[in-house]
Amino acid sequence: FIPSRDFLPRGSGIVTRRPLILQLIFSKTEYAEFLHCKSKKFTDFDEVRQEIEAETDRVTGTNKGISPVPINLRVYSPHVLNLTLIDLPGITKVPVGDQPQDIEFQIRDMILQFISRESSLILAVTPANMDLANSDALKMAKEVDPQGLRTIGVITKLDLMDEGTDARDVLENKLLPLRRGYIGVVNRSQKDIDGKKDIRAALAAERKFFLSHPAYRHMAERMGTPHLQRVLNQQLTNHIRETLPSLRSKLQSQLLSLEKEVEEYKNFRPDDPARKTKALLQMVQQFGVDFEKRIEGSGDQVDTLELSGGARINRIFHERFPFELVKMEFDEKDLRREISYAIKNIHGVTGLFTPDLAFEAIVKKQVVKLKEPCLKCVDLVIQELINTVRQCTSKV
Repeated sequence: FIPSRDFLPRGSGIVTRRPLILQLIFSKTEYAEFLHCKSKKFTDFDEVRQEIEAETDRVTGTNKGISPVPINLRVYSPHVLNLTLIDLPGITKVPVGDQPQDIEFQIRDMILQFISRESSLILAVTPANMDLANSDALKMAKEVDPQGLRTIGVITKLDLMDEGTDARDVLENKLLPLRRGYIGVVNRSQKDIDGKKDIRAALAAERKFFLSHPAYRHMAERMGTPHLQRVLNQQLTNHIRETLPSLRSKLQSQLLSLEKEVEEYKNFRPDDPARKTKALLQMVQQFGVDFEKRIEGSGDQVDTLELSGGARINRIFHERFPFELVKMEFDEKDLRREISYAIKNIHGVTGLFTPDLAFEAIVKKQVVKLKEPCLKCVDLVIQELINTVRQCTSKV
């Protein structure tokens, strides 16, 4: 978005491994600064790229790991419009290097954290040489913005389409219509980047491509990176204007809540017994809530490495207890003999019908055998409850 400036890392594989929050700010002088090293002003944009790569590696390692912790970068320049962009990792399907097996879901969750916010505009980027119906970007945008009110489609790699094909229907918003439409761009190839092709030259080549292409020349004024920049600036201005009233009321309610808290703390006395009692009650109440969540399995943090809390107790009842019961020795021949003796003994000298006492005596003898596995099960459950209590008390 900045003519003659090239500072975002580019290459094959997954290059963006942390979200990059990029604030473009119109200014008479041109420089960049990072939030993690605010004292330093970068005027050499090659250094900016190197710092992005170094800061990424500091948190994620050098072997393709990812992290949701963003890098904050501000670029001041006379060649930009005021705009804030968040550069997110592309969706990858197969883990490489140090990436975990669930890399696709991790990146997906990271992207959703940003695009789910009602106040953000979604820039759904799709290459033209790929079927639009298979676009991960558009699919995810549709999930959080089904009406398409804040999604802008960007079609790249128009110059790489097979000869005789074009993306005219897409760019004219006929194939998969979006409320805000699609804008086509032609970026530099990896060869151009490696050969340090000037961005101004790249923009001129992009302009020439749209003006000379028979399928796109009639809409050349609505295509290209400079037009995308203007549209984004305008759309963002409109979007801010629309979302500002609700944002203002939300901030006002938060402010009132904070003012109320401040009022409470004005007369704060650390040794006040009433405050101590209240704090203790809150701790006990929170402990109860945490314990219940762990047992019911409705906690915020879900353990993906091992079973915990209620799940372990559930396993005792459904796996360990039945296993202990199956281990019990049982001989049908002996049981039949015991039943026969019990009936005969209770009949005594006379007797016509099978007495209830015989049934009761046999059943009681069998039920006693269940006592040991039941007590074992109770002990295991108690131990799990103690462990759960210990985990909850770590907060206290």
